[in-house]
Amino acid sequence: MVELIPRNVLFGNPERVSPRLSPDGTRLAWIAPKDGVLNVWLAPVSPQTGVDWAEAEVVTNDNDRGIRQFAWAHDNRHLLYLQDTGGDENWRLHDVDLATMQRRDLTPFDGVQTQIVAMERDFPTEVLIGLNKDNPELHDVYRLDLEKGELTKEVDNPGFLAWIADSKLVVRGAFAPQPDGAIVAMVRDSADDDWRELLRIPAEDALTTDPVTFSADGRSLLMVSSVGAETARLVRIDLSTGAEEVLAADPQADVSGVRIDPETREPQIVVVLRDRSEYIVLDPSVADDLTAIRALHHGDPSFVSADDAERTWLIAFTNDTGPVPYFAYDRARRQGSFLFEHQPALSQYTLAPMVPFSLRTRDGLVIHGYATFPPDGQKAGLPTVLNVHGGPWARDAWGYDPEAQWLANRGYLCLQVNFRGSTGYGKAFVNAGDREWGAKMQDDLTDTVAHAVAEGWSDPKRVAIYGGSYGGYAALAGATFTPGIYCCAVDIVGPANLKTLIETVPPYWAPMIAQFHRRVGNPEQDVEFLWSRSPLSRADQISIPLLIAQGANDPRVKQDESEQIVAALKEAGIEHEYLLFPDEGHGFAKPANRMIFYAAAEKFLAHYLGGRAED
Repeated sequence: MVELIPRNVLFGNPERVSPRLSPDGTRLAWIAPKDGVLNVWLAPVSPQTGVDWAEAEVVTNDNDRGIRQFAWAHDNRHLLYLQDTGGDENWRLHDVDLATMQRRDLTPFDGVQTQIVAMERDFPTEVLIGLNKDNPELHDVYRLDLEKGELTKEVDNPGFLAWIADSKLVVRGAFAPQPDGAIVAMVRDSADDDWRELLRIPAEDALTTDPVTFSADGRSLLMVSSVGAETARLVRIDLSTGAEEVLAADPQADVSGVRIDPETREPQIVVVLRDRSEYIVLDPSVADDLTAIRALHHGDPSFVSADDAERTWLIAFTNDTGPVPYFAYDRARRQGSFLFEHQPALSQYTLAPMVPFSLRTRDGLVIHGYATFPPDGQKAGLPTVLNVHGGPWARDAWGYDPEAQWLANRGYLCLQVNFRGSTGYGKAFVNAGDREWGAKMQDDLTDTVAHAVAEGWSDPKRVAIYGGSYGGYAALAGATFTPGIYCCAVDIVGPANLKTLIETVPPYWAPMIAQFHRRVGNPEQDVEFLWSRSPLSRADQISIPLLIAQGANDPRVKQDESEQIVAALKEAGIEHEYLLFPDEGHGFAKPANRMIFYAAAEKFLAHYLGGRAED
């Protein structure tokens, strides 16, 4: 029997993560804990000697939730980072002046969310940001002067949901939502010109179409787009004529990533995610680089950072049976050097491979997923946890997953499946989930369990359903709509009432509300329909124990979503446990809270499935 992996190794703070090179390539910044709280650290680095870890110093001073998002300004002097309060997602932009170590709150506005819109090498002391200060539903664009700390409004938002700037740091692209769920890509030739329509993105393409960048000359726009195709392709659209050129496409899966040459703005490498990542080289000058990078590690590489001169690339490798390793790749020598692993303590334990599988659902749709079996070799008659991803407009992917490893290590089969409505498999697949919450999307989960039972993997009497956000909804739906399938359920920040969910989305989601109405339902027109698809409507059918966890400050799935189902469970006398975290939002950022939740979930699952648990 393999050794239990401590929960603090799986779910505690990483040792180091998110390395970023300074623009001049002489310093490395990364996120690591200081006194148990994630902060940004800094150390000198050179191609000859590597990172001088002995000179590492912490340069931020967060002592609460930790920092998870940061970036170098192109002036090589300021580090920028975003932070909210208690998980409310009203991000403020902060900076550290590395010359003086002065720290500033650059957007000191209560109840306002900051978005970074663009930064450019040629404008090293300027940043374009979005602020919903004047209207909580819309982000206007402001230009931030890092030297003075001053904000100047650049663009009033007439109703757009996203912005894109060109290489001159001019906002020249925007996306206008339509009442039917379609989106119009708008462009303008300069800051003084009027907006005009470039491309109408039908509602069915809205989740599979995104901008990438303007060309260096500003005359075309690169997009990942499924308009006129089944899967999302990389295309170039001429701004004057609207003519479209397809640069990369895959018949089975969407383009999931594009590496752009920051100087020429031309695409170099395109990533398509099937069961694992596959790479399409468009720029022959980087073909040998990719070959050399792939030789560094057996995992799937992703491009994390680079200096402004593109001499050094930082690469992370997705790896299902070990910690995430980071390498510095020297392009001139075509050699890579190891930097660090995100959690080296994982290497002391036996991890389990994530095995792709597929099945055909009851109505003939092929869906794909991943099975993570206990690392002791057992593959028959296992207690099973169906771990449902959130979104639902997202997907599970191959690689290190702490929850999959935790469940497998405790003796369970962890099943993760990309049910209809998941992204990555083309627009027909994602659109097949429209208005199917609690119906065909849930049938896909039921069919996945049936598949695992038919294969002999799972003990049908010991199957749990577990998930967060949409996955939490699916857990509640599993307990209410299909009570005979599961022996217990774990719901993390999952909605119980679809009408109240949609009525209480954050104000800055208002431009996207037509997509919710199209894909889930309209709370004004579909009252009975939404109620029929809400787990709360069938709470009296629950006959299995539930563990429910909620953040009090969650702006997406409000506390009342959990309170409603907990009240129904109390009234019906159903066994349940409710964990409410007063200082969390949509998920658990603080390590202490994560430890409380996972300890409770581990005990809960062990009791009802018979797996192992850490003392």
